[in-house]
Amino acid sequence: MEQLTLTTPALLFSAISLIMLAYTNRFLAYAAVIRNLHDIYLERQDDSLIRQIKNLKMRLSLTRWMQIFGISSLLLCVLTMFLIYIHQQLLAVWVFGIALILLIISLSLLIKEIQISAKSLQYHIADIEEHLNKK
Repeated sequence: MEQLTLTTPALLFSAISLIMLAYTNRFLAYAAVIRNLHDIYLERQDDSLIRQIKNLKMRLSLTRWMQIFGISSLLLCVLTMFLIYIHQQLLAVWVFGIALILLIISLSLLIKEIQISAKSLQYHIADIEEHLNKK
């Protein structure tokens, strides 16, 4: 096994930072849509709105967990660098391995969230197509 150096965990900083930015943008977009749906729901209690809000609630939860695992990964990368700095090489390798696993979990949750988002959009398209076929 090659020696783990300070540059190895540092390489993940920019990647994780960009991922966290994307996650935050998703979170903010969901928050805006939920607020909008909330206002619409108060005007007219439509069952389709409830279904959309439940879907967004699940996606928001996934995004929160994606952020938690991503931030934890970044935190462990920093800890890895500190452990390398104080010459705790073996512990640094294990901590970095855990950081990579957390990043894998975060990205896996992203895949799941994207699948849910795509399915939700397919429902909207089907509703539009159904409406157009009635005309």
